[in-house]
Formats: sequence, C-alpha cells, structure tokens
Amino acid sequence: MDLYEYQAKHLFGVHGVPVVPGEVCTTPEAAHEAARKIGTTVVVKAQVKAGGRGKAGGVKLAESPDEAQARAADILGMDIKGHTVHRVLVTEAAEIADEYYVSFLLDRANRCYLAMASVEGGMEIEEVAATKPEALAKIRVDALEGCTPEKAAEIADAANFPAEVRDQVIVVLEKLWDVLVKEDATLVEVNPLVRTPDNRIVALDGKVTLDGNADYRHASHTDFIDHDSSDPLELRAAEFDLNYVKLSGQVGVIGNGAGLVMSTLDVVAYAGEEFGGMKPANFLDIGGGASAEVMANGLDIILGDPEVKAVLVNVFGGITACDAVANGVVQAIAMLETRGAPVTKPIVCRIDGNNAIEGRRILTEAALPIVELVETMDDAARRVAQLAAQGA
Repeated sequence: MDLYEYQAKHLFGVHGVPVVPGEVCTTPEAAHEAARKIGTTVVVKAQVKAGGRGKAGGVKLAESPDEAQARAADILGMDIKGHTVHRVLVTEAAEIADEYYVSFLLDRANRCYLAMASVEGGMEIEEVAATKPEALAKIRVDALEGCTPEKAAEIADAANFPAEVRDQVIVVLEKLWDVLVKEDATLVEVNPLVRTPDNRIVALDGKVTLDGNADYRHASHTDFIDHDSSDPLELRAAEFDLNYVKLSGQVGVIGNGAGLVMSTLDVVAYAGEEFGGMKPANFLDIGGGASAEVMANGLDIILGDPEVKAVLVNVFGGITACDAVANGVVQAIAMLETRGAPVTKPIVCRIDGNNAIEGRRILTEAALPIVELVETMDDAARRVAQLAAQGA
C-alpha cells in the first residue's frame, strides 16, 4: 500500500526522522484555519499518490491565511496524473539551502535491500539516474546486518554529503531504516531531504510503500486505507480476505490460483472479442479454499458489481478437490438466497483435476437453472462471454 505524504511523514515522526509539522485539510476553510494557527508563510500541498505535484500546480506557497484558503480552493479537486485531489497538507514553509535525496528499497531483482542517496535532490530521481548516474550512490544493505552507523556513514560518504551535515544525515539514515524494518515497508524515500541555512536536516517530503503481507502485524496500518479513493468492492473483498481486483468488464471471474486466474482473464478477453468486446470484470483468486462460505463471499462481491452480466467459475482441483468446489457453488447460491441476495445472473462452471467427475455430477444433479457446466476452459470462456453479451 502506497501512503500519502502526510501519512509517510507521520511514520517518520514516530521513528524520530525530523519533519515539518502540518495539518491535513479537506476544505479551503480548513486550510485557512491551519495557516492561521501556523502564523507564518505556509506551503499548500496536494495529497495524491503520484509524483510531479509541483509541476502540475499542486504545491503552492501562501503568505497569509486568506491566500492559503485560495490556494487550497485551486488545488482541491485537481486531477494530477489521473488522481483527484481530495485533501491538502498545509505546513510551515521551510528555508532551504540545499536539497538532497535518500531512500531504502527492496531490490527484488538482486534479492537484497538497496540504499540510494544523492546530494542532487529536489528533482525526479529517475532524471538524476539517467543524466548523471555518478551523482546517485547505490549501496547494498544486508537484511540481517541492517543500516548500522557504519553502513549509514558509508552511504553518506558515497553520496558526498557535506561535512557540516554528514553526522545528521547518518542519524536520519538509521531512523529511516527503522521505518523500513519496523513498519514492514518495501520503500522509504525522502525527496527532498533539505539542509536549512542553519545546517539542520529536515525531511520535507516522504514516500512509503507498506508490504500488505505484513498487515497482520500492524493493526494501526488500517488507518492508512483511503476509503475515498478505494473501490468499495475491493474494500469489501479485503474484509473477507479475498484476493480481488476490480477491472472494467462484464464477465466476473473466480478461479483458484493466481496463475490460473490470470490465464482465465486472457482467455475471456480473447473470447469476448467475438461478442461485442466483452471483457473480464475482475481478478478473484480463492486460493486453495473453495468452501461454500468462500464461494458465497466471492460471488457476493462479484455480483455486487452492476457491470457484471455473467460469471465464470474456472477451477482446477488440486489440494481442494472438484467435488468440494461443486458443493461450494451449490451451497453458495443457497446461502446468498438466504441472505436476501438471490443469484439471477448466469454462472458458467469449468472444473477439472482432482475428483472432477464427481464434481461435475454434483453440479449436474443440482440442476440449478442459472448454472451451466462446460468442459474446457476455452469453451467456458466463449460461453460466458456470449451470456454476458446477451445480458448487456
């Protein structure tokens, strides 16, 4: 999960990284009040999960509360790289002598952690890496050893930080490593990390990406979920611990195993070309558990999407046998009926693998009018696309 700047800086503050305090505002009037309380020149910054806010006009100075209100009114509602601005961060404007860049990230390609640092911050780091690669220090960090004072000094020296702030930068690097490890993040970035005229080091911006696989260790991370920008179906799916991603199509897809589901999306999209461009409406991997409750929750989520006209259940029985999947489908439909959400849209089932013959028998004998059993994956994709087109 990517965090907004104000959320990242909150975590920085928790772990002792020096930041400039600020207030998050959702209305121009709130920005006026925040600026009044700060009592000096402020910066009004759009809060979106995208870079280039300054170039897009999403970062503005304001000399007075009235001006802060006007700037907030300009920024709120803006579209920045496809992201609508719903809130701004109002902070005290900092005097800047120099701008630097520091980050820690999980380098999956090399299976290690990587520290990057440069005394040429303030611009997109990709530009620095492309035009002046020698200005960007890259230091491998051992996961077990971590960013010790010695490793932090190595990073600072490799990036040629000035002697006046070297010791402060070393401390900041250690604290940023704490954010990475203690918050289970895969990226922690500060751009710019600034030196003030009186040689103080301050993180003026922040970017943090949290590893969702570690959410069970951090109950407080649920506070970072952006309910305004998140799809409500994805939020509901998360409550059921379902691996669901909403797409813009008409064919609901349920499968077991990420690889099978990805393949199903491709096959459905290809088959849908014959029927007016029908496309998959979602990614939903029920994993190894195809119990009635899991299947019912999955169907409930998918059928909650008004764009869905038909559903494809594509399961290859392995650890979970096909008869369990078939019983799951039959019982799920009954459960949804009991919940007051009867299934009225057609469901095409393709089940194969462990105990497939028994699974097909169960579906056949259930004789549910909305369920259709198809033998192959290609034929199932073609049939569900046809049914979706008929219901469109």
